[in-house]
Amino acid sequence: MRVLFAGSPAIAVPSLEAIFCMPGVELCGVLTNPDTPRGRHGTPVPTEVGEAAKKYEALPILKPAKLNADIREQVSILKPDLLVSFAYGRLFGPKFMALFPLGGINIHPSLLPKYRGPSPIQAAILNRDTETGITIQTLAGEMDSGDILAAEKLQLTGRETQGALCGITSLKAAQMLAQILKKIAKEGAVSGIPQNHEMASYCKLFSREDGIIDWSLSAVEIEAKIRAFDPWPLCRTIHNGRELLILKADLYKESLAKTQSLPGLVLGTDKQYGILIQTGNGVLAVTELQYQAKKALFWRDFLNGARDFPGSQLG
Repeated sequence: MRVLFAGSPAIAVPSLEAIFCMPGVELCGVLTNPDTPRGRHGTPVPTEVGEAAKKYEALPILKPAKLNADIREQVSILKPDLLVSFAYGRLFGPKFMALFPLGGINIHPSLLPKYRGPSPIQAAILNRDTETGITIQTLAGEMDSGDILAAEKLQLTGRETQGALCGITSLKAAQMLAQILKKIAKEGAVSGIPQNHEMASYCKLFSREDGIIDWSLSAVEIEAKIRAFDPWPLCRTIHNGRELLILKADLYKESLAKTQSLPGLVLGTDKQYGILIQTGNGVLAVTELQYQAKKALFWRDFLNGARDFPGSQLG
């Protein structure tokens, strides 16, 4: 069985590697997003999947800007049987899917039909869910609406960051994919369980601006946002006209004298918890900060260079 893999970010790399190592399955090519300019000189840099695929000698790596007739011709030459997609970031049209006799399957890091869309991991953390999961579904015309082939739950502790949860999910997804591919290779096209579309919920594509902290929100909401946006786009505020990244924080559970402090006011410090910042409801204890273009600092080290920070108003 010949498989074309479509994916771009790091979360998809273990699944790519799992396909390559499977007996009876041949990875015939990789489809990923185009290289993007990075750094001061705008040097084109491949996606994480594109970079990982380079170690497989002679493996075709396709990086189209559009899934048009030209790319369909290139894919057709590879004679794939099945398309496997994980975080590729684009919908596949009927002309493209017609190239795959066994159709296509997609890995999605949520318990579908919950959190269809591009950011299910961030959504689960932002909403402070107690569990999330991974679903492998058939590829359908509408986003993340295919029949479910396999699903597994992941329990959440309430301390996960986006990066940590992506790491856990990527490894588990690769294990699940190997089992599904083994079944397809043996039985041919497999059927799944239709989703309950009435229960579907959706998540959006986040941008850098979504990382701006609204201090009128509660400490619980802001703390979840800091974890959900680590390592990207990161949460930020303004201090004395400078952009300041808030990298690590927790809820301050000790009692403070009741005052009418404005949200965003830096109240002071606690030797155990760190820098205390008033929110719309509760106090946030910050332990790691970073001025833009500077290095990240533990809160005590940060205050050594920002002695005017306590008592200042953020945002």
